[in-house]
Amino acid sequence: MIVDLHSHSNCSDGQLTPEQLLSEASKAGIELFSITDHDTLAAYRQIGTAIPEKLTLLPGIELSCTWRKMTIHLVGLNVEPESQVMADAEQAQGLARAERFEKIIHRLKKIGLSIDNDQLIANAGQCPGRPHIAKYLLETGQVNSERHAFDKYLGQGKTGDVKECWPNMDKAIRWITESGGVAVLAHPLKYGLTRTKLMELALEFRESGGKAIEVVSGQQNPNQTALLRTVATRFDLLGSVGSDFHRPDQPWARLGRVAPLPKGIAPVWSLFS
Repeated sequence: MIVDLHSHSNCSDGQLTPEQLLSEASKAGIELFSITDHDTLAAYRQIGTAIPEKLTLLPGIELSCTWRKMTIHLVGLNVEPESQVMADAEQAQGLARAERFEKIIHRLKKIGLSIDNDQLIANAGQCPGRPHIAKYLLETGQVNSERHAFDKYLGQGKTGDVKECWPNMDKAIRWITESGGVAVLAHPLKYGLTRTKLMELALEFRESGGKAIEVVSGQQNPNQTALLRTVATRFDLLGSVGSDFHRPDQPWARLGRVAPLPKGIAPVWSLFS
């Protein structure tokens, strides 16, 4: 079975509409799929019942939160989109995201970057984030690529790295579990942690009620997969896989193009069958 449980539509920072995303997932042969937009379930309110044949859609969301003063992401799978808990979470995250966005803009302007607030905010839509700022900086010629924007201004420890607006990890896990979902530690290798810190994060995640970890996230090498297999095994975590798809021109994050879970790791989707 082809599974992809991490993707984004234009309801957050993806390029495709929810309907287009479902269509592309179907073309890729995906059988179990989740749209996990950042801090919003808006895609599910747009889709309704328009789901391609042979594709099972699992409601999901990607929540931003903090752990030891750094930003991490949790995927919530099989959450109830219409639950009051998720409504409260979306509202809180929306306010936090807007506040953070304005703080980032203020910081970048303070170091001399030229930003038209109204234009940037209008372009960002309902779920403003750093990718929108990176795109704006590229379009206005202030960086030579979106990656350059993150490396110089927006990444961990840079001027635009604002994290105090997000809830802590415990609270994000509670939102997910109280809405009937399962909390998954998203793309664990993207946080730049040492092996020791990664193990500490996984332990605290598990102790707070987290159930699974993305053992496979997009295109990764066998050594990375082996490390995450070790983490999952050590802390008795279920395994998840996801492309982290945002747009078609990113070959490292193509829909459905993810390696299977390594042997010995129980899949998180076994909870939903």
